[in-house]
Amino acid sequence: MVVDTVASGAVPLIIQDLIAGFGNVLTPFNMFLFAIGITLGMMSGAIPGLNGTMTVVLMVPITYAMAPDSGIMMLAVIYAAAVYAGSISAILFKVPGAPEAIMTTLDGYPMNQNGQLREAISTAVFASAFGGIVGTLILIFFSPLLAEFAIQLSDPEFFAVILLGLALVSTIGAGNITKATMMMCFGLFLGVFGFDPLTGVPRFTFESNYLASGIDFIPVILGVFAFSEVLKQIQSGGSLIGGGGEGGGSDLSQATSGSMFPPLSYFKRFGRIIGVNSVMGTIVGVLPGAGATTGALFGYTFGQRLVPKSVREKFGSGVPEGVAAPETANNAAASGAFVPLLTLGIPGSATTAVILAAFILHGIRPGPSLIDQQGPLVYTIFAALLLANVAILLLNKPVVRLFLQVRHIPRELLLSLIVIFTVVGAFATRNIMADLWTMFIFGVAAYYLEKYNYSVAPMVIGLVLGPLAEPSLRRSLTKAGGDWMVFFQRPVSAVMITLAVLTFFIPLIMDSTQFGDRIREQFGLTELEQ
Repeated sequence: MVVDTVASGAVPLIIQDLIAGFGNVLTPFNMFLFAIGITLGMMSGAIPGLNGTMTVVLMVPITYAMAPDSGIMMLAVIYAAAVYAGSISAILFKVPGAPEAIMTTLDGYPMNQNGQLREAISTAVFASAFGGIVGTLILIFFSPLLAEFAIQLSDPEFFAVILLGLALVSTIGAGNITKATMMMCFGLFLGVFGFDPLTGVPRFTFESNYLASGIDFIPVILGVFAFSEVLKQIQSGGSLIGGGGEGGGSDLSQATSGSMFPPLSYFKRFGRIIGVNSVMGTIVGVLPGAGATTGALFGYTFGQRLVPKSVREKFGSGVPEGVAAPETANNAAASGAFVPLLTLGIPGSATTAVILAAFILHGIRPGPSLIDQQGPLVYTIFAALLLANVAILLLNKPVVRLFLQVRHIPRELLLSLIVIFTVVGAFATRNIMADLWTMFIFGVAAYYLEKYNYSVAPMVIGLVLGPLAEPSLRRSLTKAGGDWMVFFQRPVSAVMITLAVLTFFIPLIMDSTQFGDRIREQFGLTELEQ
C-alpha cells in the first residue's frame, strides 16, 4: 500500500513540499545557520577526537533560542558535514577525525604515502557527496516504506545483520584471515568490559571504576591508528605526507585534482560501488543504533566484492576503491539514520539520538504522524541535507587545495600536532584520565602488532559491533526461552545468519587449506602422500 501511494499521487506532493523546504532553507537567516553548520561540521570531523556527535551536543542548547526548523536544520547539517570531514585527517595522518572514517584510513592513508593525496581526497569528496545525495533522496521518497521495513524487524534480525558484518571482517584480513579473525575476537572481548547491558551486573571490572564504564572505542581508535603511526614515523624517519598526487598518482588522480565535478572516468570506475553502497548504506542507517560507523564497515567489505579480483587483492594497500566504498556507505547511512528518527521516534545513531533531544526540547515528538503534523519542519531538514551534500561536492576544489598545503608543514611540528590532537581527543570524550592511558597502551600494542602482520582494523570492528550485537542476541534468547532456533524461524534472520556462516567459514577454510599446502610443501609431505 505504501509503495502504491509513493508511486501514484504522493510524488508530486513530495516535490511540492520539498520545494517549500528549499524556500525555507534559502532565507537569509537560515542560510547563515547553514553556513555555520557546514563549517562546524567540517571542523569537528577533520579534527581528531572532536566528532560530529560532540559538536551537536554542544549546539543543542543554542538551538533553544531559535525556531525549531532553523535549529534542527543546523544540527542535521553539522552531522552530514562531520561524517564527510572525518575522512580528511584519516587520509592525511591515519587519524580518523570521526568514528565513521575508521575504514577510510585503510586505503586513504596508504594512497597518501604513495603520492596520491589529491586522488584520495577527491575520491572521498565525490563518494561522500554522491552517497549522501542518494541516501537523502531515498530518505525523501521512501521514508514511510523504510519505516515500515524497520518496524517489522526485531532483535533476531538486528543480531543477524551485525553477525553478517562481523563475518565480513575476514575480507579485511586478506592475506592472513586467521590473524584477522583472532583480532576480531579480541575486539569482541574488549566490548564486554563494564556493566551487563541487561542485568547491570559488573563484568571484568576487577573493582575498577574505570572498567565499570567499559572500554570506550574513541581512545582505542586514536591509539591504534594515530599514536601507533606516530611511533612508526619516529622509528622510520619517513615522510608523514606523500607527494600530493604528483609523480605517482594514477590517471584518475590527474583528472580529479581540484575539479569541481568528477569526470566520466570516475563513474565508470566507481559506478557499481556508488550504486550498491548508497542503497546498502541507507538500509544499514535505517536500523536503530547502527549509524554511519556500521555503514562504513559494511561498505568497505561490500566494496571488495564489487570490484575485480585484481583490485580486491590490493584493498588495504592504497586503492581508490577502498576510499570510495566506505565514504559512499557512511554518508548514505547518515541520511538513513533520520528514517527511524523522523517516522518512528527511534534514533538511528548516536548523533540522531542527540537530535531527538533537540526535538523534545522544542516540544516536538517524532513519530508516524510527524510528517503530517510538522511537514514544513521535516522537508526543511530534507532540503538542508540535500544542500549540505551538494555543498560538499562544490567545496571539493578549495578543500583539495587547502589540505594539500599540509604537506608543507615541517615533519616534527606535524607529529607534535597529531599527538596533541590525539591526547585532547582521547580525554575530551569522557574527561577521564584513564582514557589517555588506554590510548597510549593500545597505541604501543598496535605498533608491535602491525610489525607481526596483525591487522588492528578487525579488532576495532569487533569493539564497535560487539556491544551492538550482544543486547539483541540475549533479548532474542530470553524471549524464546533459550531456544536458538528463534534465529532460523524468522526468514530475514535465517538468511542473514546463513550468509554470515558461509561468508566467514569459506575464506577461513581456504586460508587453512593454503596454509596446510605450504606446510606440506615445506616438509616434503606432498611427495610422501603421493
